[in-house]
Amino acid sequence: MKLFLAEPFATKWQHLDPFKEVFMLSGETFRDMGDRCTSRFEFDGKAYFVKTHTGVGWIEILKNFICLRRPILGAENEYQAIVSLSELGVQTMTVKAFGSNGWNPANRKSFLITEAIEPTQALDEYCNSESLANMGPFQKRSLIRRLAKISRTIHENGVNHRDYYLCHFLISVSDQHSKDPIAKKPISLIDLHRAQIRKRTPRRWRHKDLSALYYSANRAGFDQRDILCFVREYKQISLRETLKNDSGFWKSIVIEAKSLHHKGIRKGYHS
Repeated sequence: MKLFLAEPFATKWQHLDPFKEVFMLSGETFRDMGDRCTSRFEFDGKAYFVKTHTGVGWIEILKNFICLRRPILGAENEYQAIVSLSELGVQTMTVKAFGSNGWNPANRKSFLITEAIEPTQALDEYCNSESLANMGPFQKRSLIRRLAKISRTIHENGVNHRDYYLCHFLISVSDQHSKDPIAKKPISLIDLHRAQIRKRTPRRWRHKDLSALYYSANRAGFDQRDILCFVREYKQISLRETLKNDSGFWKSIVIEAKSLHHKGIRKGYHS
C-alpha cells in the first residue's frame, strides 16, 4: 500500500481508513468513466477535486500491451506527473492526498485529492478571436511565450502530456489577478492522468503534444504569426534556423492538427 496525506486529511483521517473515507466523499461529479471518477467536494470549508480508481480490468491491460502502450493502472501516474511538474517549476495541481492499495493491477484501488484551482477559466474558453484582439499584440505574445516555455520545459525534461489541449490550461480569473498583465496571471496545467515521464521525451510524443496544442490554438483564434512566435520561443533559436533544419517536423504538426480538426467534425465535437 502507498499512502500520502497532507493537512487537513492527515489529521482528520489519522485513525480512520483513508480508502473508505475517500469512497464515501460526496460532491459534484464531473466525470464518471466507470473505473475512474472525478468529483469536486468541500472539506473543512475548502474545495478539492478527488479522482478515484477501482481498476481497469485485465481486458484493458491486455489491449494496451497489444498496442505496445503502457497501461494507466490508477492514480499514481498522475501523482508522479504532478510531482515532476512541480519540481520543474511548472504550475499545476497541489496534491493533498494520494493512496494506492492492492497487488492485482487489474482491480487496484487508488485515489488522488488535489486542491481546487478556483476561480479559473480554461484557455480554450478564455481565448477567442474577440478576446485575443482585445489583448493587443504585446499581451497576446506574452501568453504565447508562456505556453511555449511550459511546453519546452516539460518536453526537455522527459514529460509529455498526451492530451495537450488549451482546455487543460487554467488561467486565474480571480479579483486578485484581474488587473495583472497576462504575463503575471497564474496558469496551471492540469489533467495529467495519461502523462508520461522518461529521461527524454521521444520526438513522436513531442509531435503528439504540439499537434494537439496547435489544433486547439487554431480553433481559439490564434493566427499564423502567433504560431511562428510559439515556434521561435519553443526552440530558443532563430525562426529561420528552425524552419531550415526542421521544417518537416513542423509541417507534419500542421497536417496532424488538420486531421484532429476533421476528426472533431466527424465525432460532432464542433462544426
